[in-house]
Amino acid sequence: MTKKRVVSTTINGKNVELLCEPRQTLLEVLRDNLDLTGTKEGCSNGNCGACTVLMNGRPVVSCLVLAMEAEGATLETIEGVAQGGDLDPIQQAFLENAALQCGICTPGFIMSTKALLAENPNPTEQEARFYLAGNLCRCTGYDKIIRAVLDSAQRRQAALAAAASERQPS
Repeated sequence: MTKKRVVSTTINGKNVELLCEPRQTLLEVLRDNLDLTGTKEGCSNGNCGACTVLMNGRPVVSCLVLAMEAEGATLETIEGVAQGGDLDPIQQAFLENAALQCGICTPGFIMSTKALLAENPNPTEQEARFYLAGNLCRCTGYDKIIRAVLDSAQRRQAALAAAASERQPS
């Protein structure tokens, strides 16, 4: 029997210690041990992107990351995207652009979009398509998803501009 180990990490802003076996994937631990079921299992071999989470700000497919690799890392899952009862602009854009159907791929697309916009706040359509190439959708098609990504970039830019104008003295 393999000895379980304690992994200390930060998930969605909370310090967490979890007990896991060395063979367990981050996806398994998130879903089965921590009940963070928003991260979906699609292919279990890293090809679909449904299980994408952010690890130290970078998108990773959690089905290929061992939970033990999260030691000391900062993780963000889909559960950490919305703030209180308010959807993140990315989530709102996906909803309003009908960029979701069955929901399996949606969390991965949202997490990848969040990483994209952190790197490139105003991507072109081609840049968005390239960045999200590791995420697969079998229901909606990609045009609605890309429209949602570009719309969320515009929403974020508008929110930043509004926040900046509020800070300036009158």
